[in-house]
Amino acid sequence: MNTVQNYTSHLIGRMTTWSRVNSPWAIHFNSGSCNGCDIEILATLTPRYDIERFGIKLKGSPRHADILICTGPVTRQARERLLRTYEQMPAPKFVVAVGSCGISGGVFQGCYNIVGHIDEVLPVDAYIPGCPPRPEAIIDGIVKLLTHLQNGTRPEPLQFALQEKE
Repeated sequence: MNTVQNYTSHLIGRMTTWSRVNSPWAIHFNSGSCNGCDIEILATLTPRYDIERFGIKLKGSPRHADILICTGPVTRQARERLLRTYEQMPAPKFVVAVGSCGISGGVFQGCYNIVGHIDEVLPVDAYIPGCPPRPEAIIDGIVKLLTHLQNGTRPEPLQFALQEKE
């Protein structure tokens, strides 16, 4: 009987991982950016880049999302909303910091209304550098995150996606 239970739990675990990797749902949160990164995230949804070919869907509710895509430095006004959004997501949840402002504060670093970068508020699983990052870099970073999920590992804390040279 114990062997059957082990097999069943192993099979359910593999099915859960398969479904999480093949159809992750994401939510986008702008924590105070200039909207340059937001435009590039929306460009990934267009037919030219088509991030949905990887099964990634942009959702409007954090209760349905697996991946939180954050842009911009965290402002004082956005900090509590960002934490509330993160807490509403079901486990396991993953955070992707997009753009140099989300990673280090960027040009807004040191401003009076900036709390800091996303790392100082939430645990970040993937970083996508650039100002703004190209849609290819955003897709590459999210696909690398999904590859780690498929292997059953969490990404290293400071893993960066490739940024193409223009």
